[in-house]
Amino acid sequence: MAKIYYDQDADLNLIKDKTIAIIGYGIQGRGQALCLKDSGCKVIVSELSGTPNYEQAKQDGFNPVGASEAAKAADIIQILTQDHAQALVYKKDIKPNLRKGKALCFSHGFNIRFKQIKPPKDVDVFMVAPKGPGALVRRMYEEGKGVPSLVAVFQDASGQAKQLALAYAKAIRSTRAGVIETTFEEETETDLFGEQAVLCGGATELIKAGFDTLIEAGYQPEIAYFEVLHELKLITDLVQEYGISGMRRRVSNTATYGDLTRGPMIINQKTRKTMKKILKDIKSGKFAREWIKENKKGRPNFNKLIQEGDNHLIEKVGKDLREMMPWMKKQS
Repeated sequence: MAKIYYDQDADLNLIKDKTIAIIGYGIQGRGQALCLKDSGCKVIVSELSGTPNYEQAKQDGFNPVGASEAAKAADIIQILTQDHAQALVYKKDIKPNLRKGKALCFSHGFNIRFKQIKPPKDVDVFMVAPKGPGALVRRMYEEGKGVPSLVAVFQDASGQAKQLALAYAKAIRSTRAGVIETTFEEETETDLFGEQAVLCGGATELIKAGFDTLIEAGYQPEIAYFEVLHELKLITDLVQEYGISGMRRRVSNTATYGDLTRGPMIINQKTRKTMKKILKDIKSGKFAREWIKENKKGRPNFNKLIQEGDNHLIEKVGKDLREMMPWMKKQS
């Protein structure tokens, strides 16, 4: 079983006298920066001038600076730009400003795991990865609660890397919920697999396949949309709150029997074999190399595929139907 840390395991004072740079003021960057500041930490924010995130940082009371300036002034540098941009920002702005005793922090291990960022040996490298979006991290903090996080140490130059990571986690109140110890390798590989095989890739293809099957059989697209997409949230909410067994006891017996007997026909041995292939490609670095190459080429395949997805009938039908449900707009 995993090791889990709580408030009593972390000493916030370890980072109270350190300056923390948040590189990238997106959703996660904003959430973490505000929590750190309210916990009494000294926070510098780096964001590109003229962007909406830059203006948001100013509204939130920060004075955003360039990544190089932030990295130079900071003791702990938290890199929260998107995965594909991190290596460039690191090489250009962060690496020249690293020195012995500083620490690099991440909330996703992609660039360390796949060696796009290779830190010098005299700096700590650790991860604090909240298991929720930045807005939720912030909301739970304001409510006196916390979002669980993962914590990992890649490089312990100071002998205090784990303690620093736990202190950081406490500053965003993750230790109130619980912080699970992992490794950069485990976090990265399981995160990518979850996105590709289940949460994004698996779920969206299953939805479209179900929609297309009903349309080809002559059913109305509006009815198909409700049955295979809209109602999915009702089920996932139950699964999240009560687990799979709990969900099965909160839907009709007919639905449960269909789940138990027909589900394995969809997710069969062939599907499981494909999942293992996906995981193998992640662990070997094949997917990472493909994604890095795609970005260097200007994302031609990414852009083509996303456009094809945008043009699917389910998107047109869904847009019209969502207009009938104004209560959903609070999520946009």
